[in-house]
Amino acid sequence: MLRTAVTNIARATAVRSVANVSRPMAMGSRFYSAGHEDESFESFTARYVKFFDNVEDLFELQRGLNNAFAYDLVPATSVIESALKASRRVNDFATGVRVFEGLKDKVENDKQYNEYLVELEPIRKELGLLTKEELAL
Repeated sequence: MLRTAVTNIARATAVRSVANVSRPMAMGSRFYSAGHEDESFESFTARYVKFFDNVEDLFELQRGLNNAFAYDLVPATSVIESALKASRRVNDFATGVRVFEGLKDKVENDKQYNEYLVELEPIRKELGLLTKEELAL
């Protein structure tokens, strides 16, 4: 009698577990690129200049820099200038220096990096920013 009860319980458990697995599950589909259009370089530049002009704290600045440098392009000098002014506004010298480090990693060669340095020389002098090389680090 005990054997029959255990066998019936085992069958019922097996049937329940099979029944749960065999039910079709409704799965939603995600469209990751839906609603996004290609952004021109000019609109990218305008968007990030506006973003950095409105930055109020260090976290926002660093998040914006991470996002701006994550794209497969080198940000325009106006974006870099706006980011440097934002680093001064939040009073973080280290982030200003790191902007140049990120720029050096992003460009293809040293010639391009030096062209950016020449273009950004006035803002560097105005804000008192040095590059990593000038700091001898």
